[in-house]
Order: sequence, then C-alpha cells, then structure tokens
Amino acid sequence: MKNILYISSSLAGEQGQSSQMARELIAGRRAAGEQLHIQHRDLHAQPLPHLDEQRFTAFTTAAADRSAEQAAIVAESDALIAELRAADELLIAMPLYNLGVPSTFKAWIDHVARAGETFRYTENGPQGLLHDRKVTVLAARGGQYLGTDMDTQTPYLRHIFGLLGIQQVNFIYAEGLNMGEDQAQQARQRARDAMQAA
Repeated sequence: MKNILYISSSLAGEQGQSSQMARELIAGRRAAGEQLHIQHRDLHAQPLPHLDEQRFTAFTTAAADRSAEQAAIVAESDALIAELRAADELLIAMPLYNLGVPSTFKAWIDHVARAGETFRYTENGPQGLLHDRKVTVLAARGGQYLGTDMDTQTPYLRHIFGLLGIQQVNFIYAEGLNMGEDQAQQARQRARDAMQAA
C-alpha cells in the first residue's frame, strides 16, 4: 500500500482544474491496480495560519522554554511534518494565481520547512533532512507560461522541495485553459497523456 499525501489549494475546491487533474490521476492508478492510501489536505477548505512573528518565534524557541501557546503552535507544525514524513509520494494540485503559488500553499510550506526539522544549516549551506521521494505537481494554468520568465512556480517548487532534501519533483502541465475551448481540450488531453507515465 502506497501512502500518498495529496495537497490541493484551488479556490474552486474539488471543481478546480488542478483538483480534477489530481482525481483523474488517482483514478487511473487505481484502475491500473495500484493500492493507494490517500491522505488529502485541502488547504482551501482548511487553511493554515500564515507565518507571522508569533509563529516564527514559537518555531525558533527551545522546546523547554516554550509557553503553552507556543507549544500548541509548534504541535500543529509537527503534525504537518509528520504527515509529510509518512508519505511515500506527494501529489500536489497546483493552480496558478497571479503568477505564483496560492498563499494557502505557501502557508503550508512555511509550516513544514523548519530549520532543525526538515532541513539544517551547515558550513556548506542548507541540507535537507527528509528522504527523497516522488513529488508529482499537476499544474493548471489559464495562460501559457512554461519556459518563460513568468513561470515562477516551476523553479520555486524545485528549490523549496530541494531545500527539504526532495529532488524527484515532476510536473504535468495543463496550460491555456482560459484561451478558448479548443486550446483547453488539447491541454487537458496532453495532461492525460502525461499522467499515463506518471
């Protein structure tokens, strides 16, 4: 049984294009006989608090010195990190908002990317502390950005997961979804074809 942590953050919930892609991928794998346990974290339905001074201070305070409120903040982050550590694979449904990742997804990153927990600083630079595993990003975009300077998502996701020690970050794109129905249908079909090899 493969444990998959599925993360979605579409403002449209399960009707979002990226969420639909994720459901298709999961259904296709199950139809092919894969035994999957899906842990779904919907960051739109259950958003996490954004990083602020209070949370950052809690993360960086020694455990013995934390107040009860700080301990509760850290416990929430610890639970998210435990989910990440337990996953054999990450499946990320990724919409594009204003040329970046959704702020709810960035909040999740700020909870799981913690020095001393998922990465550490060394004299040679940061070192990831998570074992490598496959990450599949299902990127749904209204326009066409791949291969241009406006695609900030692809390098950011590679870098941030690389910080944690995860190098296997694979992308399946559906671009031009708001550029006419013909373009959208072609983009969805290309994405489905790519899912067959994912």
